[in-house]
Order: sequence, then C-alpha cells, then structure tokens
Amino acid sequence: MAHVLVIGASGGIGRETLSAALDAGHRVRAFSRSANEIDLESSELEKRPGDAMKATDVDAALDGIDVVVQALGIGAEELFKPVDLFSESTRILLAAMQRRQVRRLIAVTGFGAGDSREAIGCLQRIPFRLFLGRAYDDKDLQERLIKKSGLDWTIVRPGILTNSSRTGRYRVLVEPSQWGNGVISRADVADFIVGSMDDDDRIHQAPVLIW
Repeated sequence: MAHVLVIGASGGIGRETLSAALDAGHRVRAFSRSANEIDLESSELEKRPGDAMKATDVDAALDGIDVVVQALGIGAEELFKPVDLFSESTRILLAAMQRRQVRRLIAVTGFGAGDSREAIGCLQRIPFRLFLGRAYDDKDLQERLIKKSGLDWTIVRPGILTNSSRTGRYRVLVEPSQWGNGVISRADVADFIVGSMDDDDRIHQAPVLIW
C-alpha cells in the first residue's frame, strides 16, 4: 500500500480521493489550508494544513510520500481574474518532488486543457472561452510543465463534474479520436485516480473521463 499525498484535499475531487484511497487501504496525508476542517476520520489519515503556493509547506508535506495527487480548484468568483494557481503550484510541486525523489504524480486538470481543447465542439467553444478561458490557459501551462518534468505522471481530464455517487462505470478516453465532453461524478474521478496509483500502464497518459 502507498503513502499518498492529496493536494487540494478539502473539497471536490480531492475530498473524494481521500475516501477512495482510504477504502483501498492506503495511508493518506490530506494537504490544504483548511485540512483540519475535513469531515473524515481514520487512523490512516493525517490532516496537514498548508499552502500549495508555499515551497516550504509543500516540501515538508512530501516527507515519506510515494504518490502525489494534485487536485486543486478555484471558486467561480476567481474565473474572471488572472489565474496562475495551477501553473505556479505545479512549479513548486515538481521542484519539491525532484528534491525529495518522489516520482509518481497524478494531476487533475479537465477536458479542454492541453491538446484536448481541440475536441471541444464548435457550439461550446465561445462559452468555454468566456467563462473558463483564464483558468484553462493556466491549466495548459500546468500540463506542459508536468509533461516536461521527467516524473511518472498521469494527467486526469474529467468532463463536467457532478456530486453523484461512485458508479465504477465510466469511460477512460486515451486516444484523441475518442475525446468529447460529457459528465462524470467526482467520486468516479477519484475511483480512477486511486486505481491509477499502481498502474504503470497509466504513466504518461492524459485521458478524458466521462460516463
């Protein structure tokens, strides 16, 4: 079983990943500014308050870690401001992982990031650009940094997220010809993340996940 660090553990996919990883028998370190407020208790869970934009916090959080899950998000009110959280936190994380010799990274971006942007339908492109353009420009940079890192990375690109329960029935679209938008629950994204932790076939893949 792995010792897993979840960055962005307080909500959304990060919070679901905590539950899924613990259920799978992993030890988990939950890292976020509000880690102590996480409503989950387990002898295998450590809550570590910290800031993903502070190198000292990230470096300390990597001590003894085997796998890193990066699942950061921003609020709707931040979508219309300049966004650099994803790329800058990734620069900090990659440098710290290299110092600590932690190789396995699973990072959540989204459908429309990187080369998957070309698969967005014509009718969706204008609202996508209007509402998500700043965030996804930064996620593009985040993905480029990860791909150049030399680490054993997997980039996870979920479609439109819901709060539905885990189904275990979702599509993992690896080939660009398969890509398209759809919905998927945060719990199913977490299921994929945990299943990928020790799956070497997922290294250097960037699949789109939808139902």
